[in-house]
Amino acid sequence: MNKVRIGVAGANGAFGSKHLDALSQIDNVEIVAAMATTLEKANGVADKYSIPNRFDNYDDMLGLADLDAVILATPTQIHAEQGLKAMTAGKHVLIEIPMADTLADSEALVTKQKETGLVAMAGHVRRFNPSHQWVHNKIVAGELSIQQMDIQTYFFRRTNINAKGEPRSWTDHLLWHHACHSIDLFRYQAGEDVTEVHAIQGPVHPDLGIAMDMSILMKTESGKLCTLSLSFNNDGPLGSYFRYICDNGTYIASYDDLFDGHNNQIDVSGVDVSLNGIELIDREFVSAILDNREPNSSLQQCLPAMKIMHEIEQKMTL
Repeated sequence: MNKVRIGVAGANGAFGSKHLDALSQIDNVEIVAAMATTLEKANGVADKYSIPNRFDNYDDMLGLADLDAVILATPTQIHAEQGLKAMTAGKHVLIEIPMADTLADSEALVTKQKETGLVAMAGHVRRFNPSHQWVHNKIVAGELSIQQMDIQTYFFRRTNINAKGEPRSWTDHLLWHHACHSIDLFRYQAGEDVTEVHAIQGPVHPDLGIAMDMSILMKTESGKLCTLSLSFNNDGPLGSYFRYICDNGTYIASYDDLFDGHNNQIDVSGVDVSLNGIELIDREFVSAILDNREPNSSLQQCLPAMKIMHEIEQKMTL
């Protein structure tokens, strides 16, 4: 196999378009299919990216003979079902975060991957952002050790809209969609299992049915700490901010920017071939398929984060 033939489900959504932009930058990729909620939307995306096959039905796309892999940028509630169908059909799969919204479904996905031997990834893009890669490389080299991570994830989202500001057909969630990134990143950077978790949440929104504010505290076996604050009520700078308090310096990451504790910017342009985290995770997906290996951010590697979220959910519903 010289090229990986990929179809994108949810191609018309906010993250579907991000993946299509990213895949367009990768030489050994052929985008062969776009699937959207309507054929009109699928045609619009396919025309823009010169994609030959257009679908409004996921099962029909999976039946395409010249399809090697799929990227799921679809609503979270159907990630598990679609991921299982992809692997059953013999397709490699990259599932946008989170891989599922229950632990049971996450475990089913991991089991199916083990049965099929296919490449199956979760979209934990923070592992791939150059700012976090820079810190990770220092940790692996023995130059840094985390003492504490302080993470803030803030949005202003009191209506049900997506990253494009468009109405959404499903509801976002601070725990399963946003804390998921940070919980996995903390485990990844700490290099240890989380042994203690505490969490509280604020009032549930009367229309959206979700908590709008949440705080999470985690501790690893050696005593590394993570404090995580999340809000959909923040009328101010939006996004996620990560403070790494280490034994040898402090570093603040925001997506692809990195500063030291004294606000001096660190050049991360040479960390990887791109500054685009979505492109880097897509490159890892393609590389793992071509090399027939387990990728970074495999479903198996990310399952412990799903177990932690399940524990948090159980504690907050007591």
